[in-house]
Amino acid sequence: MAIRKKTAAVIAGVAALALVGGGVTALALTSGGDAEASGSQENAASRFNLTADQDRVRLDAVSEAVASLAAGGFEPIEAGKLTVVTSPYAAPLGLYADDDTTLIGNEVDLAQLVADGLDLELNIQAAAWADWPLGIQSGKYDLILSNVTVTDERKELYDFASYRQDLLGFYVKADSPIDSIEEAADVAGLKIIVGSGTNQEKILQAWDEENIAAGLDPVEYLYFDDTASGALALKSGRADANFGPNATSAYAAAVDGETKLVGTVNGGWPLTADIAAATAKGNGLIESVGIVLNAAIEGGEYAEVLERWGLTSESLATSEINPPGLPKSE
Repeated sequence: MAIRKKTAAVIAGVAALALVGGGVTALALTSGGDAEASGSQENAASRFNLTADQDRVRLDAVSEAVASLAAGGFEPIEAGKLTVVTSPYAAPLGLYADDDTTLIGNEVDLAQLVADGLDLELNIQAAAWADWPLGIQSGKYDLILSNVTVTDERKELYDFASYRQDLLGFYVKADSPIDSIEEAADVAGLKIIVGSGTNQEKILQAWDEENIAAGLDPVEYLYFDDTASGALALKSGRADANFGPNATSAYAAAVDGETKLVGTVNGGWPLTADIAAATAKGNGLIESVGIVLNAAIEGGEYAEVLERWGLTSESLATSEINPPGLPKSE
């Protein structure tokens, strides 16, 4: 029963993340019962290392970052350790290993690089995605790496160091005749699965309005109460495409081979948004984090981590401190 309980927790966590800007939602990796779930777990294990023995990519201490940390006056919550929080409810960003205890995933691997570069021991902690703001502000955690999008509102309370593009992806059935969705006209007349109240829904609605004004067929929006039903709709042909966070959909496509990517859109469209590590504003940590991330980018360790989890398409050429964020909602 342990596996079933953990699976239920993951699905519940992903559903919750769909309601929060910067969170993620995607089609479930499975669309049926326990037998299919078991098969998907085996497929995932053959493509990704889901064991507790991660043999993570490591980084030597970055002298410039260590000096910057000392100069900035930052003091870790726990001496000698960097306490990083992540939300392990959406593969490949964060998830539990097959022992149901060890935290693994892209965000955990990048947290390891940051801790290494700062010459600190990584103390990785799990929390619900909605709980990180209070945890960072109260001093429970030093840093968060958990698919947080930079926004102007968040920048009032937190400092950021970017490490990934915020990409949304259009995924279709593997044998679909649709091979490209790049602009508004490409979605005209399609049945598209999208999460209610999400950034991707807003983008799709804007494109749809443009198409209708041009005399093109409208989009048929498909909403599902659970991700498994959405996955089944796409794979059975009842939906033409799914539009959601690229990272989780890319993982699902790599695991089962039943879907394919046909286009990406920045999550901040028509603006550009990045995913970033965040810490309490003005605490003297973020500059050092940025130095480590750029050292890892230059040294190739960053690329190794993203390739390891199938996220190369979301890589950044440079980590920026407090890059432009999405504007506040009016």
